[in-house]
Amino acid sequence: MKISSGGWKVIAFAAVFAVGVGFAYRALNKEEKVPIYEPGDINPRLVDSSVIRTNTPHHVSDFSLLDQNGDTVTLKNVAGKIYVADFFFTTCGSICPKMTASMSRISEAFKDDPRIMLVSHTVDPETDNVDVLHKYAQEHGADAKQWLILTGDKKQIYELARKSYFAVLDEPSTEGPDFIHTENLVLVDEKGRLRGFCDGTDKKQVDNLIEDIRKLLEDYGN
Repeated sequence: MKISSGGWKVIAFAAVFAVGVGFAYRALNKEEKVPIYEPGDINPRLVDSSVIRTNTPHHVSDFSLLDQNGDTVTLKNVAGKIYVADFFFTTCGSICPKMTASMSRISEAFKDDPRIMLVSHTVDPETDNVDVLHKYAQEHGADAKQWLILTGDKKQIYELARKSYFAVLDEPSTEGPDFIHTENLVLVDEKGRLRGFCDGTDKKQVDNLIEDIRKLLEDYGN
């Protein structure tokens, strides 16, 4: 079939338009960034009153705890890493098994990437000593090279949850008035900044968190 000169112009225009749309779509997607969360961006019920009006950029505070192998872990161990943090306890029979399964999914998704880590904190360190956590880690395939499961001073752990990760609502738990029980997973970038929150019992939200990790990897170190 012979195409007129006018027809060729239409085809050429359509091709240029399609290419332009493709470039625009990729540019928009590339510009879609994972947000950086400051205390003022977060539900006030999750933010400790001592930091809610802080004007300086927020970063996770330093700590000193023990991992599942009994080794001391500080902020230096996760410096330069993108990681997901959560708070659990081994005797929890409700949300914690689902959260641990979600952490396992994240671990599996990035098992060959040394830039990604996971950090789980027990909120019941009196029960969850190193031996208990070592067994728990073995049961869930948590290699300390990628997935740290931490115990130690309860006050320090609770302050991390409330003042660094903003992972806990200011309401009493069914386990007691000062017991932390939260389903939140918190995404932290390699500079110690908060980049996302999700319900660790919700598969779709965890899927979205995994996608956010991939986006952070594209911009890693910048």
